[in-house]
Amino acid sequence: MSTDQDAPVRLIAWVSGRVQGVGFRWWTRSRALELGLAGSARNLPDGRVAVVAEGPRRACAALLEALRGGATPGRVDDVAEQWTAPRGDLTGFLEA
Repeated sequence: MSTDQDAPVRLIAWVSGRVQGVGFRWWTRSRALELGLAGSARNLPDGRVAVVAEGPRRACAALLEALRGGATPGRVDDVAEQWTAPRGDLTGFLEA
């Protein structure tokens, strides 16, 4: 039986801190693939990293918790999040 935690969602997270040039995108990609998520992690000109992930709500929430968890490379100061309906246009997980 399916639950809301199994429902597919799209998570967009903007991560600020010292997150560029420290292996943060690679680490994020590894966590996302372990959770079975599709999406991307890319550097933004303002120093943040934008993470887009699609998959079951439970897995996206686990990724968000990992981003905030303190075990990331570099230093995460803040994570802003947005939840939307999935688009279904993502395959794999890219570092851009």
